[in-house]
Amino acid sequence: QNQKTKEQIESLLQNGNHKELRDRLCCRLSFGTAGLRSAMGAGFCYINDLTVIQSTQGIYKYLERCFPDFKQRGFVVGYDTRGQVTSNCSSKKLAKLTAAVLLAKDVPVHFFSTYVPTPFVPYAVRQLKAVAGVMITASHNRKEDNGYKVYWENGAQITSPHDKEIIKCIEECVEPWKDSWNENLVDTSPLRQDPLQKICDCYMEDLKKICYHRELNEQTNLKFVHTSFHGVGHDYVQSAFKAFGFQPPIPVPEQKDPDPDFSTVKCPNPEEGESVLELSLRLAEKENAKVVVATDPDADRLAVAEQQEDGCWKVFTGNELAALFGWWMFSCWKENCSEDADVKNVYMLATTVSSKILRAIAHKEGFHFEETLPGFKWIGSRVKDLLDNGKEVLFAFEESIGFMCGTSVLDKDGVSAAVVIAEMATYLESKNLTLAQKLIEIYEMYGYHISKTSYFLCYDPSTIKRIFEKLRNFDAPQSYPKFCGIYNILHVRDITTGYDSSQPNEKSVLPVSKSSQMITFTFQNGCVATLRTSGTEPKIKYYAEMCALPEQSDRSVLEEELQKLIEALIENFLEPDKNGLIWRSA
Repeated sequence: QNQKTKEQIESLLQNGNHKELRDRLCCRLSFGTAGLRSAMGAGFCYINDLTVIQSTQGIYKYLERCFPDFKQRGFVVGYDTRGQVTSNCSSKKLAKLTAAVLLAKDVPVHFFSTYVPTPFVPYAVRQLKAVAGVMITASHNRKEDNGYKVYWENGAQITSPHDKEIIKCIEECVEPWKDSWNENLVDTSPLRQDPLQKICDCYMEDLKKICYHRELNEQTNLKFVHTSFHGVGHDYVQSAFKAFGFQPPIPVPEQKDPDPDFSTVKCPNPEEGESVLELSLRLAEKENAKVVVATDPDADRLAVAEQQEDGCWKVFTGNELAALFGWWMFSCWKENCSEDADVKNVYMLATTVSSKILRAIAHKEGFHFEETLPGFKWIGSRVKDLLDNGKEVLFAFEESIGFMCGTSVLDKDGVSAAVVIAEMATYLESKNLTLAQKLIEIYEMYGYHISKTSYFLCYDPSTIKRIFEKLRNFDAPQSYPKFCGIYNILHVRDITTGYDSSQPNEKSVLPVSKSSQMITFTFQNGCVATLRTSGTEPKIKYYAEMCALPEQSDRSVLEEELQKLIEALIENFLEPDKNGLIWRSA
């Protein structure tokens, strides 16, 4: 019933563009590391009115099977500010259709009356004891994309087997039901409630549990600049700073309000560093603010930059921020815990492609550290298990600037991370330290962890498959490489096949993930490197880290060794020229 997407298909048909019709109509969306995500437009593998209705009908069928009390407990729906005129597709419209499918089946729906940060949906699912929730967002992806993120009753994103079962249910009911198209149900149904005020209030109240230096925050002269990258973050970050006793951060005026075209940045991903933070850094210099915090468009991730003594800006990597957060959350726990608190009951988590710095801190301080597969859905589920077993989880992260401080939200949260980093900077300033100086102290105490993450673009799935199959059959069939250039490989772990040469039975401890490619190499020189495909974009990513002991403190030697190893990895294993890979633009 969407004329714009209908016209797209009719026009392809009239122009005889059969290949594109096949591409759009002969495959369905599937759940990646962040739910369903694709370009907006016509076709079954795109995000549009119809695929959102079909997905929600499948979810309804599955939830009805799983929860006898589904119609008492209800469902949460949130959305960001994305939109595309050419396909008459916006996050809010897709959210209304999601709600319509459920309201027409007499399911109570907690539908936010305005855009919210992604973490508000998992938070609301747990607060309101709903059976599940959906957030319509494509986070930091390009403006053409949108997505459909599903959270389970535990407040974590769905993992296997739920995702596979939902896909089966979607395929069983692809024909839209009678009232599924009725987006006005949100405005007329008595079963629709607006949780906005309640969730905002509760969230800000819960946030205060991880505020440890309110007096310092109230008195500090330190100024902060915040950019919300044309997304949802502005109002919520302002409120979070207020909850911690701070003056509000200075917003970047050009990027404060929602803009689905992300018109001031070449891509809306704060992870891209200084090139996309240009406006906020210039404003900070003008306002004499030393720290910039940037939330991505759906405010679930956080980038941080700090002005150094020479006037230059240091943009921290996700792994460096995690070292700071890990140190901070543990120090605050230690200072505030009861006398009988047991450090062995304390946990921190990270995805397996992220820095091992938390492992080093845990080893020295006596708490537990665990790794999960890439994607916060694995962290969220594992944290919930630990909490249910009486454990205390302080912090979790993934290197792509996703942080979870405390356990109010079992997903990454840029709003809470922004205000925690502000408090940390304020505390450090009272000790005459900067974030960058503290980071060096952490590395000197627990060992340098120098990491580099980047990617190549590859739009041809068969090329990606060929690259990874070659690694599995390197010198001979079913044999992985023993060397990478001059570097000796100690162990290989292949999450796609479940192989791990470091285990006595050669089976991976982490669960097998057949739908994505991921191989990790551990080298004799202490470096760990992973090659994997992205769960949300056409990328081959590489992650490499030198993990040194505290006594190996010559950073420049470690950096040089890491750089040479990465060059060997690219040249021998990825072969970009031969495979037509596009280098990440500097």
